[in-house]
Amino acid sequence: MSNDAATAEAAGTTEAAPAPEPIPHGLGASLPPADARAKTEGTFPYAADLWAEGLLWAAVLRSPHAHARIVSIDTSHAREMPGVRAVVTHEDVPGTPLHGRGSRADRPVFASEVVRHHGEPIAAVAADHPDTARMAAAAVIVEYEVLEPVTDPERAFEAEPLHPDGNLVRHIPLRHGDPEAAGEVVVEGLYRIGRQDPAPIGAEAGLAVPRPDGGVELYLASTDPHGDRDTAAACYGLSPEQVKVVVTGVPGATADREDQGFQLPLGLLALKTGCPVKLTATREESFLGHVHRHPTLLRYRHHADAEGRVVKVEAQILLDAGAYADTSSDALAAAVAFACGPYVVPNAFIEGWAVRTNNPPSGHVRGEGAMQVCAAYEAQMDKIAKKLGLDPAEVRLRNVLATGDVLPTGQTVTCPAPVAELLQAVRDFPLPALPKDTPEDEWLLPGGPEGAGEPGAVRRGVGYGIGMVHMLGAEGADEVSTATVKVQDGAATVLCAAVETGQGFTTLARQIVQETLGVDEVHVAPVDTDQPPAGPGCRGRHTWVSGGAVERAAKMVRTQLLQPLAHQFGMSTELLQIADGKITSYDGVLSTTVAEALEGKELWATAQCRPHPTEPLDESGQGDAFVGMSFCAIRAVVDVDIEIGSVRVVELAVAQDVGRVLNPAQLTARIEAGVTQGVGIALTENLRTPRGLIRHPDLTGYALPTALDAPDIRIVKLVEERDVVAPFGAKAVSAVPVVASPAAVASAVRAATGRPVNRLPVRPQAAVVTGN
Repeated sequence: MSNDAATAEAAGTTEAAPAPEPIPHGLGASLPPADARAKTEGTFPYAADLWAEGLLWAAVLRSPHAHARIVSIDTSHAREMPGVRAVVTHEDVPGTPLHGRGSRADRPVFASEVVRHHGEPIAAVAADHPDTARMAAAAVIVEYEVLEPVTDPERAFEAEPLHPDGNLVRHIPLRHGDPEAAGEVVVEGLYRIGRQDPAPIGAEAGLAVPRPDGGVELYLASTDPHGDRDTAAACYGLSPEQVKVVVTGVPGATADREDQGFQLPLGLLALKTGCPVKLTATREESFLGHVHRHPTLLRYRHHADAEGRVVKVEAQILLDAGAYADTSSDALAAAVAFACGPYVVPNAFIEGWAVRTNNPPSGHVRGEGAMQVCAAYEAQMDKIAKKLGLDPAEVRLRNVLATGDVLPTGQTVTCPAPVAELLQAVRDFPLPALPKDTPEDEWLLPGGPEGAGEPGAVRRGVGYGIGMVHMLGAEGADEVSTATVKVQDGAATVLCAAVETGQGFTTLARQIVQETLGVDEVHVAPVDTDQPPAGPGCRGRHTWVSGGAVERAAKMVRTQLLQPLAHQFGMSTELLQIADGKITSYDGVLSTTVAEALEGKELWATAQCRPHPTEPLDESGQGDAFVGMSFCAIRAVVDVDIEIGSVRVVELAVAQDVGRVLNPAQLTARIEAGVTQGVGIALTENLRTPRGLIRHPDLTGYALPTALDAPDIRIVKLVEERDVVAPFGAKAVSAVPVVASPAAVASAVRAATGRPVNRLPVRPQAAVVTGN
């Protein structure tokens, strides 16, 4: 107790307690996540923590080869092991799995005749102990005839078909403008983008529980529960009503969490044994099982006039889909449509292909397609600036898109597109100070104090990256979500099958209801497939579509709440407002609290949100394929040791088009996370697959950026120009920093070294300058 407090107590008085901090409330406030405490204390229920009476453990046998013919599979030794309850192979799969939104899958549950990639599932085992299950899986004897793998996507065009559907997943030829157009300046480049792994914080885990009706319940960290339910039901030969997916805590998702070779065997084993079956993947199994970012080869030729304005872009884009198609068609559409970037290009001729190989499957990873082409077109802009002796930022400013301009796909940009404003903001932001040449600041050098070369060999570079992504699905995808809002006893509950993957949907849903109904206590119910579908959690869908559904349902409840009061006072509900927990009329005659108005009532409403339709790209790559777009500009400052090629990202200045800030703290965290993920793509992350085999499938061999690698991230401007067709006017914020930051870092390394830097991640040899 302080002396002042003791004196006050002796005098018989007490100091007034400080007023409590107001709790954040409604849209625009930094409402903390409801699950933050549970996650930090380690009590959040992840799938790996689940348990059930009579639990069995599963293990999956995966192929050690990238390409092989299966001669025979002998499971007899595994079945005879004590404690083994079931062994399943392709012969035990009664149905044909579906993929995504109901289209037929090209990926089997288990390989039957041919293995097409390293780690492809061959068999699965259920046993009474996890060690027994793993030993039994290893005891399955598979005789292979090893085949030569096709790992170069350029070879896939001429190679023997790797799949019954052939090697070509999709070809998109885009034709826009005059093919004879030419510029005074021509620059060319060949670019390669490596394979990034999503590397989720927690490896895959799940639990399958058989049901009395012959169905099964799957407890998974799913990001698309209804899609997974339909896929599983088709695989098991059951109706969708007989399969229920319950979403457990998702330990991070920057891509699809689903590995069919992991989740589908779980249900098969549960149905076969009649017992609950659990599987927790090792980190190696996680690397082998889930999809990765598409490695991409890009050839570009830009034509520009003497002022640096782009006249024509010619490009060839080749995506390595890996062994199966997955979402490669969608990724290719984004890559081709955004191949010219957020620039006005009157003439564009793009050829895009996605092909099957014997490499690990590629799929949805944040910013797919758009990230790869951004690295290439921004390198081309740097080349134009260098050839004309112009400032790289100035060249970009002379070409940037604005609202009303037309994309090479023929689609008019109707959403806010403040690209020039974003670029000017990062260009004009003060540059960071140079590090002092003192021993105390050695850690600021590239490589740190143990790995740095001489300070005199360090060069600083400044570069730019401008990215764009589309929001929601594209090319005619039916984007729809359903939500229910219930209010009872002064508290509200939201039911919506939108999965919280870390993007903040549950927090946003609470804020929407608080804003609309003036109710402080809002709960978001757990997600399962008994609820109406909300679709997958990617491309900012849930902020837009699911958030829109919650808003509409909450407004319907608001009308139910206000109608009796409005009728009582002879006015319309539009003349009443809810603010700070009170209901008041425009003239002040009516004033009551929300709690009083709700007393004894139970109100609820269900609503859907479905954005305006889109259309597929036609045979010339033309069409209104996207609902909306968002943009981001990043200026990177790097220090490069030109003798040893090490790179340190000093600072990334970010300006982003966000539509409307719904939760400032959450938005900042999402941008910073996206930028850091982009730094990994730029400098360290590359899943190496010589001859199709994943080398070092662990977090020791795969170099993720750590907190020590994260640069200073300065969010210098957030442009809040609301998109009128989006609920709340907000835009997705996570993907576009991932798209722009690798290009910005590569641009800065080019500026520091004068080297072309045409590959991501940037290899040390690409940053070494000889003769200095």
